[in-house]
Amino acid sequence: MAQAIKGVFSAITTPVGADGSVRLDLFEDHCRALLDEGCHGIALWGTTGEANSFSISERQALLEAMLGFGVRGDQILPGTSCCNVPEAIALTRHAVKLGVLGCVMLPPFYYKGVSDEGLFRFYASVIEGVSDSRLKIILYHIPQVSQIPLSHDLIERLITAFPNTVVGIKDSAGDLENMLAMVKRFPGFSVLVGADPLMLPVLQAGGAGCITATSNLRSDALRVVWDNWRDPGKADEVAAAQDQINAWRGLVSSYVQMATVKTLVAKKRGHDDWMNMRPPWVPLSEEDRNQVWAEMARLSV
Repeated sequence: MAQAIKGVFSAITTPVGADGSVRLDLFEDHCRALLDEGCHGIALWGTTGEANSFSISERQALLEAMLGFGVRGDQILPGTSCCNVPEAIALTRHAVKLGVLGCVMLPPFYYKGVSDEGLFRFYASVIEGVSDSRLKIILYHIPQVSQIPLSHDLIERLITAFPNTVVGIKDSAGDLENMLAMVKRFPGFSVLVGADPLMLPVLQAGGAGCITATSNLRSDALRVVWDNWRDPGKADEVAAAQDQINAWRGLVSSYVQMATVKTLVAKKRGHDDWMNMRPPWVPLSEEDRNQVWAEMARLSV
């Protein structure tokens, strides 16, 4: 079975003004640049995009705006999960009607220690509530943030119950063995890495690509790996690109990740409003910002 969703997708950050409102002009420019720099598509409203700091109406409006300024539906993977079924259905149904490639869905993350049965019922309720054959779901495994892991037995049950709907997973846990085990256990399932340094080994095992924060900055290098990893004659080029990816990922992870991504994008795109964040997140301190920019300059040489 062919993978339904594959490629290099940016877990795009969300620009806001000093008042917290979305800066559509900055977002449009960044989307266009990411696609030009090598991304196959844009994954908005994920962790890097501060999704859970925005209302449902804001999330819907930004998706509509993307289509309005020319990003195709088949280039978009919005995050559409909420901690309750009705709102998750509303967000997901809206996205599907707009023709998106797929929807990335966290488990309901407020209550901890929930069972696989409970998680299955959540996802099943959303799928059945949306009731649209066009729906494609990418599960989102990020237990260090959600505190709700997605077990392989749960994934198998969802694939079995909804084989044309539950088509992949974004794994941001950073556990290579977990991803390799999923690639082996679920043929044709789109295993997408959330940690950039792991894309190459997962691709080599049969994975589907990535949805990553560092692609906000180095989608070009990720695309080099994607395009050339099968070609032995391009091994040196791929290795050099992977080294760049690893270095930039190290920088992104050296401070608070979301604030650091925004600080780097501010410098890359030339606008300080990129550093604004919605509470409870705060921008980097001036000292940290200057250190991040200094390292950025060193890596850019």
